[in-house]
Amino acid sequence: MGSRRAPESHGDPAAGKISERHDVTDIERVGVVGCGQMGAGIAEVCARSGLEVMVAETTGEALEIGRTRLYNSLSKAAQRGKITEEERDATLARLSFTTDLGEFADRDLVIEAVVENEQVKTEIFQVLDQVVTRQDAILASNTSSIPLVKLAVATSRPDQVIGIHFFNPAPVQQLVELIPALTTSEGTISRSQAVVEKVLGKHAIRAQDRSGFVVNALLIPYLLSAIRMFESGIASREDIDNGMEMGCAHPMGPLKLADLIGLDTVASVADSMYAEYKEPLYAAPPLLQRMVDAGRLGRKTGSGFYPYEV
Repeated sequence: MGSRRAPESHGDPAAGKISERHDVTDIERVGVVGCGQMGAGIAEVCARSGLEVMVAETTGEALEIGRTRLYNSLSKAAQRGKITEEERDATLARLSFTTDLGEFADRDLVIEAVVENEQVKTEIFQVLDQVVTRQDAILASNTSSIPLVKLAVATSRPDQVIGIHFFNPAPVQQLVELIPALTTSEGTISRSQAVVEKVLGKHAIRAQDRSGFVVNALLIPYLLSAIRMFESGIASREDIDNGMEMGCAHPMGPLKLADLIGLDTVASVADSMYAEYKEPLYAAPPLLQRMVDAGRLGRKTGSGFYPYEV
């Protein structure tokens, strides 16, 4: 590898974290594939932690939407006092954007965060395998249900592929699931955990490479059960959500949560889990499937179980 330019420390609130990072990990340059809800959140988390982040999208239009999403999120964080204006500006300066995955050649870590579709993700990993030149670069997926081993064996470096699963919204949620494939090396696991915990400041839990991992294996059947209850007319959407919020102290009811996650994502995860386990509790209810077909995907489209402003 060639020499790396030392990051400037004057006026950069992340300078101390950059110095500390050299003690725990050699990862400085991150690529994020996808700048939708999750991709933008992951890019923000990494850039706010002092990492140099390049974000890729398929088209210039999608890239501009993602850039605006990131700018708005950081501006809101500054307005609410979560970060200073100087920190916002420094974070924005660490972000760059591209429509060419070939520009990821020098990345130390690449996190794929595109649609929950096995074929799409596999094709991206095949491209990353060709363009990322660092021999020990980590290729990670933010998948919430697709078997990591299928993505790993699509590359010539299956030992360097791992699942790094963030939760929405990534800048707020503290949990990250680490999912090694059968092929993932201990070195890749330890380096990934160091980045997640020591650099990004998240709490990592380890999961086996089984569809749903830990959180979604518990969460998705719960969400599907709530959708079935609403579909059958047992209770209204408000009563279902209020029941879990007020009766079980959940911060958000299941139908509101499904809207936040994205009904297409809920359906995709359910389909993946049903394909693996063949258990009825993982089968997507007809109402969920019809809502996805109609484009009523929740908060991101302005309509799901509830209406939203977009």
